[in-house]
Amino acid sequence: MLAVIRIVLLGLFIVVGSTLLLLFCLFRPFHPNNTPFAAHWYGRMHRLLGVKLDIRIAPEVKAEGPYVYIANHQNSYDLFTLARAMPQNAVSIGKKSLKWIPFFGQLYSLAGNLLIDRNNKGRAHGTIEQAATAIRTKGLSILLFPEGTRNYGRGLLPFKTGAFRTAIRAGVDIVPICVSNLHQKIRLNRWDNGTVIIELLKPVRIADFGEDGVRELTAHCHQLMQHHIAKLDQELAQGTVAHG
Repeated sequence: MLAVIRIVLLGLFIVVGSTLLLLFCLFRPFHPNNTPFAAHWYGRMHRLLGVKLDIRIAPEVKAEGPYVYIANHQNSYDLFTLARAMPQNAVSIGKKSLKWIPFFGQLYSLAGNLLIDRNNKGRAHGTIEQAATAIRTKGLSILLFPEGTRNYGRGLLPFKTGAFRTAIRAGVDIVPICVSNLHQKIRLNRWDNGTVIIELLKPVRIADFGEDGVRELTAHCHQLMQHHIAKLDQELAQGTVAHG
């Protein structure tokens, strides 16, 4: 019964909330903080899922920017967990098919996020240049999922190089965002689904790798995030995290 109630409420929220957010975005279309505003609104629904969030941000992140943010992409619940930590003045890059999702897709586009055609390599390369230009000229940060797809509990998948090429092209550092394991953690028929830790690590300096160090930078960030996600999961398993 609890699961049914949650599904109905989430469905109503997506329809009503997205409609209201669409109206809001119409008054300031493509504003740099439309995406964080909408993301934080969606992220507040973690309470309805019975999840507590522990969001941690390295001091270095608050002092600088813009950045290319990279995050692990686990499942559809990212929309209600990771979204709560969306940095200000940031947009994301998603697949073009997202625009066909009723309500959410139109909001995603109007909020100023970038859409790419994954089946067209030429357009994908164009998107890297578009993202890099937005970073350089508008001071925007970009959030990317370097795995390229949801991992659904398979662990951190191999990274594609697009996010790292974008950072090098724009001349900005990379901030890894690590989210503790969500796979089979959220059960809609259970009141308390525990805590999810979201941590923004200190920036990875691209100057340490050089313009030709894309693959080395990619491998370094993958290893860094894989190690830190395991550390967060261990912290939760040991019960040492401060619930809040």
